[in-house]
Amino acid sequence: MKYIPSTRVLRWTLACISLAIAAVGGTAASAASEPAVPARPWFRDGQAQVVPAFEDASRWVRESLWVETEFDSDGDGKRDRMFTDVTRPGQTETDGLKLAVIYESSPYFAGTAEAKGLFWDVRQEVGEEPPARTNHTRVPYQPGRTNVSDGLVKTWVPRGFAVVHSDAPGTGLSDGCVTIGGPPEALAPKAVIDWLNGRARGFRTREGTEEVRATRWCTGKVGMMGTSYDGTIPLAAATTGVKGLAAIIPVAPNTSYYHYYRSHGLVRHPAGYLGEDIDTLYDVVRSGEPARAEWGDAHIRDGVFARGRDRQSGDYKTFWAERDLLKKVSGVKAAVLMAHAFNDWNVVPEHSVRIASALKGRVPMRMYFHQGGHGGNPPMEMVNRWFSRFLYDLPNGVDKGPRAWIVRESDPGATPGQGRRASQLPTPYADYPNPAASVVTLRPGAGGGALGPLGLRITHKQGTETLVDNVEFAGAALAKAGASDHRLLYATPELLAPLHISGTPRITLRLASSKPAANLSVWLVVLPWTDGPIGPANIITRGWADPQNHASLKHGGDYHSMKRGEPLIPGKFYRLTFDLQPDDQVIPAGKRIGLMIFSSDRDFTLWPKPGTELTLDLDETSLRLPVVGGRNWFEEAVGDG
Repeated sequence: MKYIPSTRVLRWTLACISLAIAAVGGTAASAASEPAVPARPWFRDGQAQVVPAFEDASRWVRESLWVETEFDSDGDGKRDRMFTDVTRPGQTETDGLKLAVIYESSPYFAGTAEAKGLFWDVRQEVGEEPPARTNHTRVPYQPGRTNVSDGLVKTWVPRGFAVVHSDAPGTGLSDGCVTIGGPPEALAPKAVIDWLNGRARGFRTREGTEEVRATRWCTGKVGMMGTSYDGTIPLAAATTGVKGLAAIIPVAPNTSYYHYYRSHGLVRHPAGYLGEDIDTLYDVVRSGEPARAEWGDAHIRDGVFARGRDRQSGDYKTFWAERDLLKKVSGVKAAVLMAHAFNDWNVVPEHSVRIASALKGRVPMRMYFHQGGHGGNPPMEMVNRWFSRFLYDLPNGVDKGPRAWIVRESDPGATPGQGRRASQLPTPYADYPNPAASVVTLRPGAGGGALGPLGLRITHKQGTETLVDNVEFAGAALAKAGASDHRLLYATPELLAPLHISGTPRITLRLASSKPAANLSVWLVVLPWTDGPIGPANIITRGWADPQNHASLKHGGDYHSMKRGEPLIPGKFYRLTFDLQPDDQVIPAGKRIGLMIFSSDRDFTLWPKPGTELTLDLDETSLRLPVVGGRNWFEEAVGDG
């Protein structure tokens, strides 16, 4: 597929089939001036504009309440109530104005504990029972809070939206218990949306009976947006199919706690949080009323989580299946704008890619990707168009045309997760993965202790090569080393032309371990390695797997098949096939693509004692790389391949 020159993007007008410039209620608005009735939302270039009459914060209506849910997660015999706040223009009180809602729910609003003091000890042997985690804490309870959050208010209230926030169950002033991915995390925001539509009850006080209603000022249409955990909750709410949730923008959402804390049967930790597990996160966010939290500690953290997390095998159990939103996306009715970074090693990009793939053709859905780290919203213009289109029925064309928008590496705003601003002009593509990409199969050749070849025409009879696990060596150090006993590294010839990778690489290998259990880590890197922040300059993608799940991985089983690992027979070879993380990256000319295979990944896996040997059968090892232009372009880019 040809690139569309950025000069033709013209601030997203390529994404617009038509422009509708209208005021809510059908009043026409001029694109050159404000509408005749200023105290109504109005739109220009397909976006909600700031209305001066809505900017006066002194006239805003602010109210707090508790919304009653349909569940009782703390077992006190009463339905849990969620602490909720509303901020809306005064015209909704004085002029009978009804507005759509931007809503965010979070477990973080009332504060969090310092995670690093709660981590598991990662210095343990793979496959063995871990030492108990005894370090626990509780976030200080704040009974005097008068509202949930002030976030989103300054952005959206002046543009003609009401803004709503709520504390997640078991946090802040909400009732209930923290369940980390359990059903209450979907049903709590559903209850708030039901309240906005008159289907659930809201109360002035936590225990009181005086009701608060929203239907007199709310149109019933709701959009949700958030990042990380706060991006998970909109998707969870959408899986309920709740009527009124018209659009969501999940940014870097955690769509499966198994994918967050495990990889292909292996215990793995999110980047920057070595030793974190799901019960750690429970302690980090439990900011609710102490009496309720104590019940949750005994029943959930020390009961449900202790039985289900399984840090010994890392296998996929019912506990994890219940916390996987992919299994529930059939309920999604809302329009979805997925946003993620291809270099997010906290919530890795497969979280969004797997959901987007499942939603294609089912609901209006677009994808925004960038090359930075964790977080990074789509451009404000795109967010505004998305909410204007689906909350105010504005036919601005944002749901037409290209399905994927990707910030390219050369863009000065390519890495918002590393402290820079996201680009306003990402490159549009027909879809993700790029429809012009096809698989190119590369094979390694002997010499991986230093730098072996990686190419299309590596012949068989390359033999075996062995590495020795030593977690004291970080992945970056191994990739930079001219030679090492602790990794095997293979590289393509120097690229003569840029190479565009788009999709999910897949590794197949045959290996033997000297011990019954071992970590297995695979990195795809750009060589030569350049010092500096790990990002597009160095890492293409990565993956991890547990060789004990060889029966499931023999033919590339998915995560759901990682249900039972078994000890390896030392010296016996096993075939493994698994996916690395999805990516879309253009590797510049003059660079080489390196395939690095090693055992323990210091930043992500457990830290066993050094010495485990992994032996790789090169003749049964291959990398399936999705390349735009396929084999023909790859051959041009690397010469004779």
